[in-house]
Amino acid sequence: MVKLRLKLIFLVFVIVTLTGCWDTKDIDHRLLPVAMGISKEGEEYQVILQVPEPVEGQMKNRIIKESGQTITKTIDTLSGNMESQIDLLHVKVILIDKQLAKEGVKDVISGFMRSRDVSSNALVTICDEDIEKFFNTVSNDLDVNAINLFEFFEKNAGWTPQIALTRVWQVYRSVHSYTHDVAVPIVVSGGSTNIRHMGSAVMKNGKMVETITPDETLLINAFKEESAQGRVEVSDHASVLIISNKTNSKSNFIDDEPSLENVINLKVVLLETKDDHTIELIKEELSTILQERFDGMFTKLQESEADILGLGQHFRNKIPRRELKDWRSKYYQELKMDLSIEIDIQNTGFLKSNSSDLSAN
Repeated sequence: MVKLRLKLIFLVFVIVTLTGCWDTKDIDHRLLPVAMGISKEGEEYQVILQVPEPVEGQMKNRIIKESGQTITKTIDTLSGNMESQIDLLHVKVILIDKQLAKEGVKDVISGFMRSRDVSSNALVTICDEDIEKFFNTVSNDLDVNAINLFEFFEKNAGWTPQIALTRVWQVYRSVHSYTHDVAVPIVVSGGSTNIRHMGSAVMKNGKMVETITPDETLLINAFKEESAQGRVEVSDHASVLIISNKTNSKSNFIDDEPSLENVINLKVVLLETKDDHTIELIKEELSTILQERFDGMFTKLQESEADILGLGQHFRNKIPRRELKDWRSKYYQELKMDLSIEIDIQNTGFLKSNSSDLSAN
């Protein structure tokens, strides 16, 4: 009798655990978009999905779109009209219309985080043209279709330190943070390279408030120790390649005003030079150029009250918690920034000399 009861209990346990697979669907009955575009017209969102599909042994691109009051409703409508269910967990890149970014993406990003339909590691970027036109142009030109759009931001592929890398979870964090904003890359279609990088959007509380250039984005990545492989032109007579960087920061309050000392150490390789310029002169000019770019960028950021460098993080333990909400409007505006950039040229790399110099040798 005891053995019979044990068998019955075991059978019930097995039956209960098997029910966990009742809603699974074969991969052949799922659509797996790798890129999503979102814009807004009036009160309705327009969602565009880029879906790679195998056709006669080749990958072809399929563009599908729908409009609705919410993104979730729009995706449900698309799924209802398709022969397969749409699975957004494979979306790698989310393109947001520039006008929508200016109005604010708080609801969009919060919806993604709550529903978990889209991976929190998906990359966020802003499209500075009609999104439908962008997808049609890029999809027609790319050989490997939508996958190449992601590879534009992939560190092992087309990414360079002039491009900001910002993910869904980072945008969500910035929306709810008093001391940390984000930079989001801006792209357009067209040209021989299919995709063109236009710089970065400065996002404050989920809204686009300012833009910075690719060179200024490189400085942001240098500040975050992510500028390796970045190239910098020194006037018109030299170029260098950053091979590593390290940042040291020291925060303090002086006369009740925040003060931050930063030292950025860059190790670079000298790639090209023209004319007869010494290493010391190149180091001095490079440091001056980067310093002037940083000062100009930091002025813009303070005026827009956007802390994409995350400088407020250094003062969270120095400012009363009840006053952290005033970081951008009060303390950030009073912040005294002392930045020094130290250059270490590792070697002279590949030199470009005049033909007369070469013949003399």
